[in-house]
Amino acid sequence: MKIGFIGTGNMGSAMMSGMVSGGLVDASDVMASDIFQAALDKVSEELGVGTSTNNRDVVDFADVIFLAVKPQYLPGAIDGIKDMNFDGKVIVSIAAGQSLEKLTSLFGKQLKFIRVMPNTPALVGEGMSALSPNELVTDEEAADVMRLFESFGKAEIVPERLQDAVVGISGSSPAYVYMFIEALADGAVAEGMPRTQAYKFAAQAVLGSAKMVLETGEHPGVLKDNVCSPGGTTIEAVATLEALGFRNAIIEAERVCIDKSREL
Repeated sequence: MKIGFIGTGNMGSAMMSGMVSGGLVDASDVMASDIFQAALDKVSEELGVGTSTNNRDVVDFADVIFLAVKPQYLPGAIDGIKDMNFDGKVIVSIAAGQSLEKLTSLFGKQLKFIRVMPNTPALVGEGMSALSPNELVTDEEAADVMRLFESFGKAEIVPERLQDAVVGISGSSPAYVYMFIEALADGAVAEGMPRTQAYKFAAQAVLGSAKMVLETGEHPGVLKDNVCSPGGTTIEAVATLEALGFRNAIIEAERVCIDKSREL
């Protein structure tokens, strides 16, 4: 299977790195295109993949074509390739808010499309990706693309109607988590802890807590209760967070994020 990337930004590069470094695909079976030669030189040097400044070369080369461009650049990227032969090829779009219907409209024809919402932790091999194939994509093709995304994290098939919710819960949520880590660190710095050390303590606490949820299978509320000893320090902190609207702030932030995704 030959893989092509149109766009080599942070997300495109992270996906390529996961696939090649993880041994899932050989570098010789990957080609990337970009308008910036410096970006192509970087992925060529680091990963050994083929490169071109012409998107059409990628389409000719690949069986699975990743449209790894921002939503505002998607129409222009598609306009330059839509007249080409896509028989047997699968097109994977990671452009936020761009529906399967929109992809069909931009290409002017029905092709094998998979809409995907990944997130930036893919850069460290811990991404979370949601895939929505259209009806032309076979189960085998969807499974092949799933394996590609699992090379840099976790991936699941979701109905397209949930893609906006995915933006809120995993696509954009790393930003909320970084804010939480920063706030935790600020609290410790206020008590005299050096900032670098505070970030390490806060980030590791978040990482370990997330791993507990994934690996134990316990409800997050049960894990929270296990930390909250009667009359202890943690329940005091939890009570304060509740009083200040901690949960509601997160839910409302997620709502506006999802609404914005629907507007794109």
